[in-house]
Amino acid sequence: MKKFYVTTPIYYVNDVAHIGHAYTTIITDTIARYERLRGKDVFFLTGTDEHGQKIEEAAKARGRSTQEYADEVSGKFKALWDDFGISYDKYIRTTDAEHKAGVQKAFDVMYEKGDIYKDEYEGHYCVSCETFFTETQLVGGEQCPDCGKEVRVVKEESYFFRLSNYQDKLLKWYEENEKAILPKSRKNEVKRFVEGGLTDLSITRTSFDWGVKLPEKMNDPKHVVYVWLDALMNYATALGFGTDDKNMDYFPADYHLIGKDILRFHAIFWPSFLMSLDLPLPKHVAAHGWWTRDGAKMSKSKGNVIDPKEVAEAYGLDNFRYFMLREVPFGQDGDFAQKALMDRINSDLGNDLGNLLNRIIGMSGKYFDSKISSQYVNEYFKADMAQVDEIIGSLDGFAKELQLNRYLEELWKVLAIGNKKIEEVQPWTKMKENGENEVSGLLGLIANILAKASLALSPIMPEKTKELAKALNIEIDTVNFTKLVENKELLEDFTIEKIPPLFPRIEEPLMKEAVIEEETKPEEPKDPQITFDDFLKVVTKVGVVVSAEEVPKSKKLLLLQVDIGEAKPRQVVAGIKEFYAPADLINTQVCLVSNLKPAKLMGNLSEGMVLAAKDENGLKLVRPEKDAVIGTVIS
Repeated sequence: MKKFYVTTPIYYVNDVAHIGHAYTTIITDTIARYERLRGKDVFFLTGTDEHGQKIEEAAKARGRSTQEYADEVSGKFKALWDDFGISYDKYIRTTDAEHKAGVQKAFDVMYEKGDIYKDEYEGHYCVSCETFFTETQLVGGEQCPDCGKEVRVVKEESYFFRLSNYQDKLLKWYEENEKAILPKSRKNEVKRFVEGGLTDLSITRTSFDWGVKLPEKMNDPKHVVYVWLDALMNYATALGFGTDDKNMDYFPADYHLIGKDILRFHAIFWPSFLMSLDLPLPKHVAAHGWWTRDGAKMSKSKGNVIDPKEVAEAYGLDNFRYFMLREVPFGQDGDFAQKALMDRINSDLGNDLGNLLNRIIGMSGKYFDSKISSQYVNEYFKADMAQVDEIIGSLDGFAKELQLNRYLEELWKVLAIGNKKIEEVQPWTKMKENGENEVSGLLGLIANILAKASLALSPIMPEKTKELAKALNIEIDTVNFTKLVENKELLEDFTIEKIPPLFPRIEEPLMKEAVIEEETKPEEPKDPQITFDDFLKVVTKVGVVVSAEEVPKSKKLLLLQVDIGEAKPRQVVAGIKEFYAPADLINTQVCLVSNLKPAKLMGNLSEGMVLAAKDENGLKLVRPEKDAVIGTVIS
């Protein structure tokens, strides 16, 4: 049996699980269920990252021991995934003894190879993000560019990993493995960063104790292994690396599912560590986008953070899973709105799927004593059945690319064939014209559509499809998937079971709406003149456009991702659509005002402004005369 390994990131135990955590985990669970259905031996890993200064300080502030605090928060994550029926095979914690042993083993191997050396580090450190930044990356000279919190100047002894040694090997890996990073748009972002040059990576700290100690033979007890070496090694230690190696035959991962904010760590640090350890590299590192609520960025202060458990309890877990995977193309940011969720439930699930089942239950009961046969399907509807099988057969390609929204779009075309065919044939009329065989064939066609669709939909909606399959007298399992989906066979004759409606209509929102602060436009300045000191407050940097796409329903706006040398690209909404096609902007340099207060345009957060000049001949972006180093400050 072919093995398949898929992972979520290990979630940091500094807060409760939110919709972003749920999104990553649901995608991963869907892929694990899909591959199991196809007959593979799947190992699905999730868990929690529990080390670091932030956890140590959070526990202290609550008057708890660090281990007690980590146990509590990790337990909440695990309880949520258990409540959600997440089909993980192992839940790893970085406080597990086996994990610590594996991290120490990795450190020892890297050190003996010469990839780790001791030196002194001084830098601007964000405790919240567990990340060092250069002075030019800081906002206002003292704030983290990612979370906005004040950084600390840290100077301490450290062990370093020779990341710079792996620059060329990484670029070769990207070049030779087209789909190493998904979606493909993210690959350019990572390549550009690596091409800009890699510096060696600090991998230990001495200013706190809550972490994995160095191997005893190092005789250096004041050091603990720094977050990214510790955290990333979980993907190997969970399989026994450094202890018994019992499950290392699953390695490497077929998919590492992550949020786009930690892509560089997984696409640069992790493969470099693996090269140092002489371990195989992952087949795919897949980064998804972020979620907003009703067009607004979520924050505790606004009171609009989405609790995934609240949504699942209000609307149903399977409905929630369907919405999240259908609503957003993988890699792009998504917006959660109750109206959109209700529309998906009422229209896609209720009308298209649930009602199709209800119709054949009713007609088969009325005309054939609830008995359904495939006997006349090919006689009357051979072309329709062939079209259904062709569409169902195409779904695997979308699953492999993690394009689950497209997977569902195509699957719904199959349901549309069934609903349309009922209207075309009009069985209520045919029965009056002695057309019993054709009506029997129609009901057989619809039953086969629903059976094949239930199997294909089951990784996304595991519970609802069980109910659907029960009505059709089949099991959701590999045997039926092989028979009906892969081999394109038809159902045997059966008696359909009448079941309650799968998707009752929802008329009113079932959750309290979030109250979002109204945005106010700044007043126009009365006097446009500024002083030289005012001018110096404006920070403009050279950046490169790593992705560009149109803003839906806008005639003027493009959504850009601009790399200015920070931990992640800036998202910028620019009114240049009438003058530039998205494809013409990729990998071109721009001048970006980087300390402009973020604002929202058509629901998209804009974290800067690209400079342009407009005259009677049109608009032209302001660019360096020759390519400059990314992040260079313009003065």
